[in-house]
Amino acid sequence: MPPSVSSPRRVARILRTSLFAQVACALVLGIVVGRLWPDTATTFQPLGDGFVRLIKTVISPLVFCVVVVGIAKAGNLKAFGRIGLKALIWFEIASTAALLIGLIAANVFAPGSGMNVDPSKLDASAVDDKTAGGALPTTTEFILNALPQSAVGAFAENSLLQVLVLACLTGAALLHLGHTKVPAILPAIEQAQEIIFAIVGFVMKLAPLAVFGAMVHLVGEYGLGVMKTYGKLIVLCYAVALVFLVLLAVALKLVTGLSLWKFVRYTRAELLLALGTASSETVMPRMMQKLRQAGARDDAVGLVLPTGYSFNLDGASIYLSIGTLFIAQAVGVDLSLSQQVTVILVLMLTSKGMAGIPGSAFLALSATASSLGAIPAGAVALLLGVDRIMDSMRVVTNLLGNCVAVFAVSRWEGALDMDRAKKMLDGEIAFVEEDVTPADGDPKAEVPSQTPQTASADAQGKGEEPVDAAEEPAGSTASLAKEPAGEVS
Repeated sequence: MPPSVSSPRRVARILRTSLFAQVACALVLGIVVGRLWPDTATTFQPLGDGFVRLIKTVISPLVFCVVVVGIAKAGNLKAFGRIGLKALIWFEIASTAALLIGLIAANVFAPGSGMNVDPSKLDASAVDDKTAGGALPTTTEFILNALPQSAVGAFAENSLLQVLVLACLTGAALLHLGHTKVPAILPAIEQAQEIIFAIVGFVMKLAPLAVFGAMVHLVGEYGLGVMKTYGKLIVLCYAVALVFLVLLAVALKLVTGLSLWKFVRYTRAELLLALGTASSETVMPRMMQKLRQAGARDDAVGLVLPTGYSFNLDGASIYLSIGTLFIAQAVGVDLSLSQQVTVILVLMLTSKGMAGIPGSAFLALSATASSLGAIPAGAVALLLGVDRIMDSMRVVTNLLGNCVAVFAVSRWEGALDMDRAKKMLDGEIAFVEEDVTPADGDPKAEVPSQTPQTASADAQGKGEEPVDAAEEPAGSTASLAKEPAGEVS
């Protein structure tokens, strides 16, 4: 067939089958439409908002199912507790490093110097509108808010920490009772998980429309002129995020031997979608699939990734540390070393309670300014015009930081199949949608490994005796006998 004929068909096939190509085209088209017809910004905004709502609908039940199945797969709560503890240690180290790097960069490059802003002329009420009159929770409130008041409320409010607590309690109860006393529960939870992944597959077909609508709104509403006013701050934040990701890649290589660049290539469609919609929640279900198929065990994925959405906000940490010094420099306040140490300590606390709170970045910045006593609280309004531009940096950095944490903690705990991870990231094994059976004859496609619960359900269907994880002694590997080599801790 002549090249002139085959080339259009090849392009059409790629656009039809590649989520990355679809999202990339939608991203470019959204920027063009937003630039040429800015008045249409609000018209297309519901496309992005609707997609985010649909994805958020399935996140809580999906996290619940994955965590419950993961606890049962681990076979004992001690292993699950170790994973949680190691994850928190990793999160604290990573987020503190992000804060320090941001603070050093802001001191060196001084993005706000020379602006000479009079804080009395800033509209402080605009910050209240942005935050909807909310406030960051105290440490006690944060801990209490992580405990569900009702099972229904945790899912209705989409509170991931509360859902995690419920899932841990449910998984512990299943291990205590044993599979023989509740033989239908685990297969039912696994089947519910498969249904949720199928729903995610349906919703993801709308991803290009969501990216298109979000980009038209961003460019049309805020314009490209903000780049001139805040150019130095924007470039610095994105540059520091890139430096942090390089350091993260080095850490990943040292801990696991895996390449962050190969992981970025493996998840490029999801990263581009998160970039376009400015929401990491939109890709959580797909990231969970990809991490599981890349060799990370279910319990590690189910616990580390959702917890990271509240405790491991690396991109937000970079933005907050640079933003605080930018505000101080813009209004002519010279922060001493002790005050900058206070900034780090305050942000270490406030950044942990930011997830899910409207305008949380401004609440954290306001709390930091108040604690210092040297920066006028109204000066936080300086960042209103640039905050939305920073979303893309925060989202991608947060997301990659959480995914690296999954691999690192999994390797640390012995819950990572290294052989499968390397093959998947090298492209030797193709990613398979978990609700789709690969076509016959495709040598690269591989069905995801059976979990013990799937194997147990299959055994019941064949009249075989299922394995009772609760009746195995602590540390037993019998419940993991059907797992691929390298996944047994």
